[in-house]
Amino acid sequence: MANIQPIFRRSELLLGSEAMERIAEKRVIIFGVGGVGSWCAESLVRSGIRKLTLVDSDRVCITNINRQLMATTKTIGQVKVDALKQRLLSINPSADITALQKIFTAETAESFDIGSYDYIIDAIDSLKDKALLILMACQTKAKFFSSMGAALKLDPTRIKIAEFWKVQGDPLARALRNRFKRDKQFPKRKFQCVYSDELLQNQKPVDPDDRGNGTIAHITAIFGFMLAGLVVQDVVKG
Repeated sequence: MANIQPIFRRSELLLGSEAMERIAEKRVIIFGVGGVGSWCAESLVRSGIRKLTLVDSDRVCITNINRQLMATTKTIGQVKVDALKQRLLSINPSADITALQKIFTAETAESFDIGSYDYIIDAIDSLKDKALLILMACQTKAKFFSSMGAALKLDPTRIKIAEFWKVQGDPLARALRNRFKRDKQFPKRKFQCVYSDELLQNQKPVDPDDRGNGTIAHITAIFGFMLAGLVVQDVVKG
């Protein structure tokens, strides 16, 4: 039996050596490393995931600082996946982190070879691209978990997990279901989502140059941690 890295001794106490070995061998890809995806990545690496691919085309901007793990006043302007990779390697220098400054679209989808991963995490904001990832991920053998909208939320106790077609009160899930019905294209299998049925209103007009809704760190982080938890639980179950 392989020796577990000392940084994971507390995890090994909880999960056992065999589970930790399985966690270290799993390949995970995260699409979108913003408010949700960045925290998911951190939790996965701290839980023992070594083979992780990060996908995001953006750079860190000042409005990311309130909720994205790698966003600080020192990382503004840096490529998000690169900044996050450095953060993750400072946690586990032996991790195999692949940083892809790319966006998942119909034109790039095949380049990611998503079927080669054990777990696919969706933290994409774009409705069109998110719908495509869902359709393609559900055609693979990989376990797939998806984040619904984390903006305009404040109450952490209303964050839940449900199968996609049973998600209630989330506008993004509703829009996705309507899109699938309109196009008569549906996911080939069921998958779990993290969501909240809370829906607040912005207290100030949205900046037309930003177009983003209000968000806060504890909500996006919990979404990300719950996605990571789904992965770890699934691996531990064997």
